[in-house]
Amino acid sequence: MRTTLPDVQTLISNNEWRKLKLFLDTIDALDIALLIKHASKDDKITLIRLLPRIRAKKVFKMLSRADQQEVIEGLSKNHQKLSRLLNDIEPDDRTAFFEDLSEDIVTQLIQVLSPEEREITVTLLSYPKDSIGRLMTPEFVAIKEDFTVAQAFEHIRQYGQHSETLNIIYVIDEQGKLIDDLSIKNLILANPEQRIGDLLDNRFVFLNAKDDQETAIQVFKDYDLEVMPVLNEEGVLIGIVTFDDMLDVIEEESTEDFHKFGSIQNRSKNPLKERILILYKNRIVWLVLLVFMNVFSGAALANFEDVIQQVVALVFFLPLLIDSGGNAGSQSATLMIRYLALGQIQVSDWYKLIGRELLISLLLGITMAASVAAVASFRAPEVIAVVCMAMVLNVMLGSLIGMLLPFIFTKLKIDPATASAPLVTSLADICGVLIYFSIASTYFGF
Repeated sequence: MRTTLPDVQTLISNNEWRKLKLFLDTIDALDIALLIKHASKDDKITLIRLLPRIRAKKVFKMLSRADQQEVIEGLSKNHQKLSRLLNDIEPDDRTAFFEDLSEDIVTQLIQVLSPEEREITVTLLSYPKDSIGRLMTPEFVAIKEDFTVAQAFEHIRQYGQHSETLNIIYVIDEQGKLIDDLSIKNLILANPEQRIGDLLDNRFVFLNAKDDQETAIQVFKDYDLEVMPVLNEEGVLIGIVTFDDMLDVIEEESTEDFHKFGSIQNRSKNPLKERILILYKNRIVWLVLLVFMNVFSGAALANFEDVIQQVVALVFFLPLLIDSGGNAGSQSATLMIRYLALGQIQVSDWYKLIGRELLISLLLGITMAASVAAVASFRAPEVIAVVCMAMVLNVMLGSLIGMLLPFIFTKLKIDPATASAPLVTSLADICGVLIYFSIASTYFGF
């Protein structure tokens, strides 16, 4: 960018609207979005209001949810500008934006829309949350199979201006049911007098409006498509979903899973803008629960007080042992959650993985036991056998806990990411203490 943010602020402060507008016309939409990101709330509104309608729509899509909300709040005093922007936004983008707002605010904003856009928005919002219906746009081009190629292009020229993509053209029957799809390349290369019906192979992939968004992600990956048709229960073509919509979902799902794996209750927005109380509430619930879980570790230690008093050297290796089991479990859980998310393994595969995990964790435990034995030989040779046996068993048990929890949660229809690192670690800690001091009690005859 040739002009920096302070320069833009100066133009705004001096009311040099013409210079500012000319500057905005010379830079890319992404650069404008970056300017808005770092601008004050009032300046964000100013920059958006100076943009032509098409540019404003494009820039708005590039903004974060927080910035989008600030822009909409700022434009609420200018009914005409607000109405124009909301009506111009693509239906799927508008629905995604509305999903993050309260019901009262959505109701108010829907009244700003034109009757046509209002009907589209209400229809999309009526689909279940996290369904494909929430992501699709009804803006596509469809032709009939009795069209000639020349007639098809005439139809595309007449109705394709507002279509989200023209890479794929859909062929429907008189009832609007999808018959097939055609790439624009096939149409371009076909004879102008050829019938559309002669170009069809009746092989196409589609999504149902009520399909889960995660299902759609997998279908896009499996078939390597850029856009897919969305049908209702009767097979009528009602919209399309593009791959850029899927990328947004993938990012949201990854962020949500990341927060769950860190035992954070809800996905936070920008931590610089989110209220302290919200950030606190998102993190405190799991931490308090884990405090009560770790009480069991303390109770287990209390039961082995005599062993600890007699062999004080055992305490030196306690953190090392229980941390190793927790780390191995977290590592295993991370891999299983990832494999499940990518569809590389299924819930029914759990029993096939136990043997492999036992062997891998045994090798890991033996290697780590050899390392800790080297340390113990200098610090406390008398506990080497106990520490080594405990290390092997802790790593194996922690790995099994980490492997099995995602499968159990998935079977219970709970997001496997909830098998978070702190949860796995806490369970491994409790088991680790019991294993370590049970072996020590037996070994030293207490």
